[in-house]
Amino acid sequence: MKHNKITIFSTIPDGYSAFQSREQIINLQSKSHLDLDSEDDGQHQVSHPTSYAETLLHLFRGNIGSGLLAMGDAFKNGGIVFAPVMTALLGVICVHAQHLLLNCSEDLYVKSKRDQLPGFAETVSLVFEYGPARLRPLAPIMKVLVNTFLCITQLGFCCVYIVFIATNIKMICDEYGIHIELSIHMIFVVIPILLLCMVRNLKYLTPFSTIANLLMALGVGAVLYEAVQDLPSVQSRELVGNWQQLPLYFGTAIYAFEGIGLVLPLKNEMKNREQFQKPLGVLNVGMVFVASIFIVVGFFGYLKWGEDVAGSLTLNLQRGNALSTTVQVLLTVAILLTYPLQFYVPVAITWPTVRTKCGDRFMVAKELGYRALLVMLTFILAESIPQLGLFISLVGAISSTALALIFPPTIQLVSTYQNKKTIPAYLIAKNSLIILLGIFIFITGTYESVASIIRAF
Repeated sequence: MKHNKITIFSTIPDGYSAFQSREQIINLQSKSHLDLDSEDDGQHQVSHPTSYAETLLHLFRGNIGSGLLAMGDAFKNGGIVFAPVMTALLGVICVHAQHLLLNCSEDLYVKSKRDQLPGFAETVSLVFEYGPARLRPLAPIMKVLVNTFLCITQLGFCCVYIVFIATNIKMICDEYGIHIELSIHMIFVVIPILLLCMVRNLKYLTPFSTIANLLMALGVGAVLYEAVQDLPSVQSRELVGNWQQLPLYFGTAIYAFEGIGLVLPLKNEMKNREQFQKPLGVLNVGMVFVASIFIVVGFFGYLKWGEDVAGSLTLNLQRGNALSTTVQVLLTVAILLTYPLQFYVPVAITWPTVRTKCGDRFMVAKELGYRALLVMLTFILAESIPQLGLFISLVGAISSTALALIFPPTIQLVSTYQNKKTIPAYLIAKNSLIILLGIFIFITGTYESVASIIRAF
């Protein structure tokens, strides 16, 4: 066991181990004190298993991010009455889907006699591999699909972060009479991001995660304090959004709830894993809290600022105010420090394949060049779609719906049929409704987000 030494890309051969690195990354984002084994098999051993309270805290950290600050914009598109009810319902559906994924992973953990629960992509792949004979050839394709959506999601987060950071910096500069185009701010922002993403060893970045979480908590608290001051009446806001706006609401809400990739590694790290899925276990209790925060922030954000609510509530804070400037600085630094950790996910998934085609010479230089190319890709996309709220809705509609609402019920149906040679009617009905909801959000959310982006230009 080699403690406190993680050099991800020198230890990932391909396939499953690459995805395992993603789980290590998620764990490192949620707790910087983990000691992981980085042997060539890609597995990790837990030196310091987490308690119920610690895992609960890590669940909060993993689910509360930039999506929370976009909930005011989501509620504007959904309506002051429809959005809270639907957000609570979406929360229940997303948590149910997470339970489905966990149950399938636990079943495969027993069947395959592994040392730990298989990850998201590996679970989906193994369900098809152990499933009906006609579906087994789909196993590699399903694994690639999940990893593709994971990459799209994480790179989408990175694009949103660039827009978020640049937009907040522009507002701060405008207050002091420094008027520069948003696109120029993005160029300045990408420079420190590039430097941070050149760090290949996660050990040197994980302490920033704790700092980022603290800054985020302080910033969100201050935003909520500002939002509850001098509120207008509920009747002054739209009760239900129109049909054109509702897909944007769903995209943003699903973006905010997209924490399904976190549940398997968190359960793996618990001292008593059975406490994770109990009725009053970590997942249910934690997600009730998370959904409540989303509803409170979204409700008061829209109630306070109405149709003027921005893609991030920080952009609605009173200008020239010391509190608002401090909040914007705190959240900007928090997101800047979070970018390189989110960025490790797509690199960990894609670099092993790219590395096999690059030859063995100058491998470090090639990896740094590949990282720089990915950062510039997120920069170009951010420059192309500078509308923060629409960008968040687009990312949520394209990838978050597939991960959160389509894959989990699908693999439960496949697994149930293989185990019982039949699928109960109620299970078909329930899972079909969830899958259809995911497809509906995917199609309508993507279409309306793209159409809104085109109209914005």
